[in-house]
Amino acid sequence: MSPAVPMGPAGRARLAVLAILGSVLVPLVAAGLRSVLWALAGIAGLALAAVGVWWTLAHTGALRALGAVLSVVAPVAVLALYALFGMLGPALLSLALWVLAVTAARTALSPGPTTSEQSGQVAATPHSPWILMNPRSGGGKVGRFHLVDKARAAGCRVVLLEGGQDVAELARQAVAEGADLLAVAGGDGTQALVAQVAARHDLPFVVIPAGTRNHFALDLGLDRDDPAAALDALTDGVELRIDLGYAADRVFVNNASFGTYASVVTDPAYRDAKARTTLRTLPGLLTGEDAPGLRSRADTTYVDGLQALLVSNNPYGRAVDAARPGRRERLDSGLLGVVCVRVGNTAQAARLVRGPRSGGLVRLSAREVVVEADTDTLPVGIDGEHVVLPSPVVCRSAPGALRVRVPRRRPHAPRVSGGAADWPRVARLALGRLPGPG
Repeated sequence: MSPAVPMGPAGRARLAVLAILGSVLVPLVAAGLRSVLWALAGIAGLALAAVGVWWTLAHTGALRALGAVLSVVAPVAVLALYALFGMLGPALLSLALWVLAVTAARTALSPGPTTSEQSGQVAATPHSPWILMNPRSGGGKVGRFHLVDKARAAGCRVVLLEGGQDVAELARQAVAEGADLLAVAGGDGTQALVAQVAARHDLPFVVIPAGTRNHFALDLGLDRDDPAAALDALTDGVELRIDLGYAADRVFVNNASFGTYASVVTDPAYRDAKARTTLRTLPGLLTGEDAPGLRSRADTTYVDGLQALLVSNNPYGRAVDAARPGRRERLDSGLLGVVCVRVGNTAQAARLVRGPRSGGLVRLSAREVVVEADTDTLPVGIDGEHVVLPSPVVCRSAPGALRVRVPRRRPHAPRVSGGAADWPRVARLALGRLPGPG
């Protein structure tokens, strides 16, 4: 049996065109022109569900209870209606074909791994590596994966983090004592503090994914289920130059959040009762006197009336890409990603089903973002850690500021996709009138 031949860009473009045509033809064949009415019914269900979610988050009492019911009943009712009239199968098939079409279209135009982030330079073995480990992070991953013993066997000096210690000061002390590589086994907030010291002294930095979520490790392509595998970067690694984000003078490796989320995490009860604290505080933050009312300027684009704002170190992939939800395809673009949320009433919540055209969710890319409000200070969540900064807060990208060392073999190494589907280009590529991406 001969091995399968990988599909080239033109083949993926043809698959995308066939899939998008199929997603339109399936409901037309099943219901004719009535398929338009079924589509409108689905959109109405989504709009009602969005209203229900808004009432649940932004109100209390009977309206919150009604919102919780509506957010569940509306989509279930639409699905039941589809099933009753034999449209559920065609609707699900049409949706699956649309997802396939978008994914194939983006990969057809993908330039492939062409940046330094995907290739990297072979790195020499460090002489005096230093690793900070948080034994409490990730529910005790340091102990479960025997990271201390494995790091010491690799020639590392290991420092265990105890409560109340100054992480950045520990890293600076390690540099003063001759460390030629800094590493962290812990959460993203701790990673950012040590990464800032590594960047300042132009030392290589290693990420050991021993935190709870490890978003930074995910976007570097590391195996989050096997933290010890990251230690291979010491002896069989490559070095990447990636960006760092700054909010005022604070570094973030993932993102800085402003508005509702940043305000919620300031509540002392949040750590022990996240869901309960969020539901208790959100109504005042979304529609009450405590609503932040943020304004931002991303390069030359000005947006106001915001409830929440997320500034990320490189843009996150769009949710329409089912293959890579919530990931950054690049960490070396020199750009910040900006996601603005502007939903102040029920009508705006319902319009969210229109996507980017609704105005409720704004996505941008910029080299500098200025965030301000009618207050002297702003609460900010920096890689999940709460800080308070003077307003306005200037966020900027520091391109190529951090030398990150990763294992040469990464199971989930990112691959640059073609961005949003450019259907005219996809069609030309499918018809052989456009050369494939190089």
